[in-house]
Amino acid sequence: MRRQTRNLKLSLLTCACTTVMAQSALAYEETGPVTQGDFGGAGLMQTPTARMAPVGQLNFHYSHTSPYSRFNLFFQPFSWLEGGFRYMSISNVPYGPESLSGTQSYKDKAIDIKVRLWDEDRYIPAVAIGGRDISGTGLFSGEYVVASKRWSNLDFSLGLGWGYVGARGSLGNPLSLLSARFDERGAAKSGGGKFNFSNYFSGDTSLFGGVSYYIPNSPFILKAEYDGNDYQHEPRDNNQEQSSPINVGVVYQFNDNIDFQLGWERGNTAMLGFTYKANMAAPFNQTRTDPAPEPLTSPTATSDWQQVANDLHNNAGYDVSSIRTDSDQVTLVGEQTSYRESSKAKIRAARILANNTDSETSNITIVDTKNGLPLTKSTITRESIEAADSGDISTDELKSQMTLRDPGSLAGTEVYTGKLEHFRYNFWPGLTQNIGGPDAFYLYQVTANATATYTFTPGLDLSSTLSVGVIDNFDKFKYDAPSNLPRVRTYIREYMTNSNYGIQNLQLSYRKQLSDNWYGQAYGGLLETMYGGIGGEVLYRPIGKPWALGMDVNYVKQRDFDRGFGFRDYTTTTGHLTGYYNFADQDLLAKVSVGQYLAKDKGVTFDFSRYFDNGVSAGFWATFTNVSSEDFGEGSFDKGIYLVVPFDAFFTRSTVKYAPITWQPLTRDGGQRLQRTSQLYDVTRMRDQDIYLDGFSNAYK
Repeated sequence: MRRQTRNLKLSLLTCACTTVMAQSALAYEETGPVTQGDFGGAGLMQTPTARMAPVGQLNFHYSHTSPYSRFNLFFQPFSWLEGGFRYMSISNVPYGPESLSGTQSYKDKAIDIKVRLWDEDRYIPAVAIGGRDISGTGLFSGEYVVASKRWSNLDFSLGLGWGYVGARGSLGNPLSLLSARFDERGAAKSGGGKFNFSNYFSGDTSLFGGVSYYIPNSPFILKAEYDGNDYQHEPRDNNQEQSSPINVGVVYQFNDNIDFQLGWERGNTAMLGFTYKANMAAPFNQTRTDPAPEPLTSPTATSDWQQVANDLHNNAGYDVSSIRTDSDQVTLVGEQTSYRESSKAKIRAARILANNTDSETSNITIVDTKNGLPLTKSTITRESIEAADSGDISTDELKSQMTLRDPGSLAGTEVYTGKLEHFRYNFWPGLTQNIGGPDAFYLYQVTANATATYTFTPGLDLSSTLSVGVIDNFDKFKYDAPSNLPRVRTYIREYMTNSNYGIQNLQLSYRKQLSDNWYGQAYGGLLETMYGGIGGEVLYRPIGKPWALGMDVNYVKQRDFDRGFGFRDYTTTTGHLTGYYNFADQDLLAKVSVGQYLAKDKGVTFDFSRYFDNGVSAGFWATFTNVSSEDFGEGSFDKGIYLVVPFDAFFTRSTVKYAPITWQPLTRDGGQRLQRTSQLYDVTRMRDQDIYLDGFSNAYK
């Protein structure tokens, strides 16, 4: 009788959703609020929808439905792609032996992905396909296909779920018509981190679906759904009683960034949730205190080039190496250190140079350098600068007139030579963290860091970073993960706890442009926290092209745990051949590296990152080597995600500095690369035409 009642409820819900989707063209709405489900990602409560968050949106979502607490971080890199990861705490299952983990509950890690197959229009619903826990332990893995259709302030969804999403198993698997391999679903595998392809879309299925109602002119959204899971097949034999398959809830949109959720699930359990939303693609709206661009004046030849160099530094952000003149051209050579959007610096510099040369100087040339390397040469005419200033041509027309060339030789007579700034230093805070380990869910250390660089000549410098611990909870850090490989990274506890201070790096570096399009560098010393040695890199990067090819080779030795000048016995040679391609139309940077890693394993690393106009980028990497998943240990292969945020997101003064944030689910010894402090691709980034002209629309701001 209970099964018949459930089937009746399911039939009524299916009928309602189908009817509404068929009639929704009468009141089609193109947009509406998108909220997070319990598992993170756009959804109702326990069930996903075909909706997607705005491009660039980063969602931190927490939900609690006893005995599960979920910590979700989801990102929307493209309009059609959603991805995220999750830590799930199971309060009634211990993490491990009490002697190691104390009273800490079990933590499960998972990676999710959802792809929209097609978007909604007046007659057709949006349809998406996705997977939960696609590369974790697989304890909560499940796949689904779901359709969503709006009708006025109502948003209906209906889907078919496999695995955990459809654990009710009330329907057979339609894919069994294609192959018998879809008949049965295997158990979750120990070790985690694997892509369990043989399990995807296999086993029995269940329909799920529901509706959300956005109350007009209010911050409330009401939700109701039919859950595809009956909680009688829970991981760790942790089945939960379900009094009803209908879940109901309400979302309170506190403001544009914060949502609160309250619900009643399984017919007997409360749900509490919280979402913080931040759009990584949105412009930074803080008021800038940068000086205004220098206004154009009547051109007058100057004799005070020192003052011109000062103006170029203060207004355009250029550390001037030299200024040269000839009959119809003035050339600036320098490194731009203030504006993330290099076009802004170039236009400012061109205006200053136009004001300080006579009207016969018709061409203004700027040679950009970085770390002593000449990178690009561009020329803009005085006529174009004046026409853009008066509004006779648009900034796009001005942009089209700028030519990007290899620096080559420099013309004219040098009228100013800048003084080399030999010594530079700065102080900055650091954070070392370990999340989800058996000692404690969150281990951290806050450090105070000092970096100093002494430049002997352009391209030759000695740099070092010292680190001192300020506060931490590393007294709880006692667990060393087992390893079947040389311990190239799993000694992390020893490095973090052996001494409260240490040398992060101390290295001598020499960089040089070898010929047109070719760059090289050699370096030696204490290269990173765990390794010292010598190495070199060459890069072929044709001017104005979206691609590059580089190779690095390093001979390194493992450092002592106190991060001083001593070394351990382990030595290795590591290096990679790396190809880079910037898909400018998609704002996507792809890197593929092939070579030998620190544990002497060989393989390939894939790295993809999405970047936005405001300077933020987000990406992930995955490394696959000839080490078996058994020898690698938990996690099966090295992987992680990262977010890079420009400092001028936090400050009112422009800067070219960035704050990188990296997360790895686990630190193991396979697939580990040397953490080099300088890579030629990053140093030479302005040789890419798209990056060189980035932000040109803001050049006059």
